[in-house]
Amino acid sequence: VKFGEHLGIRTVAVIGGLSREEQGFRLRLGCEIVIATPGRLIDVLENRYLVLSQCTYIVLDEADRMIDMGFEADVQKILDHMPVTNQKPDTEEAEDEQKLMANFFSKQKYRQTVMFTATMPPAVERLARNYLRRPAVVYIGSAGKPVERVEQLVYMVSEGEKRNKLMEILKRGIDPPIIIFVNQKKGADVLAKGLEKHGYNATTLHGGKGQEQREFALSNLKTGAKDILVATDVAGRGIDIKDVSVVI
Repeated sequence: VKFGEHLGIRTVAVIGGLSREEQGFRLRLGCEIVIATPGRLIDVLENRYLVLSQCTYIVLDEADRMIDMGFEADVQKILDHMPVTNQKPDTEEAEDEQKLMANFFSKQKYRQTVMFTATMPPAVERLARNYLRRPAVVYIGSAGKPVERVEQLVYMVSEGEKRNKLMEILKRGIDPPIIIFVNQKKGADVLAKGLEKHGYNATTLHGGKGQEQREFALSNLKTGAKDILVATDVAGRGIDIKDVSVVI
């Protein structure tokens, strides 16, 4: 919204946790960019709130995570809703800059499909082969390695010892913000309550919370109102918190 305002570009977010009717209303008013999560996007496509016949640019962010979470069929369904009339030719013409640019300023311009992905598991390669025509591959950094400045430690402990080990690590006086990942929503809430009892400022982020609650939890962490974020893997995607000192 901030970038598009001056360019006359209207953006609509189509995501779960917000009213479908309101999203439908905003789509009907017209927009140039739709930002969506797979489930809700299929919903609006099947209910004909949205038709992708004029879509010329599609970006899949975190393609690998989407597939890890079992969204492969959904992503394929969405890509099948894309128009095929404007697919790039799968011949030598695809390398010919003049031919590719010839219709660039018309309604018939070739569709561009872009995938951002941290890893390339076979399922993502399968998607890429099916839906990308002559793709260029860009690597940033080295695949699958943490940044040089990150130190990684593994502790082998039994289920019963986890809580004590966690308290021991926290008592070393680590600077906030701290993120602790757990594997269940219920576990996140229980752990956050336990940490509060020990005098820590904790907040939670998981799939059981609405969009507003999630944003509130994140802003609390960013502003320093809370020191610890206890999260399920919902927080593993697309959050940006500066200066996190430790992830457990």
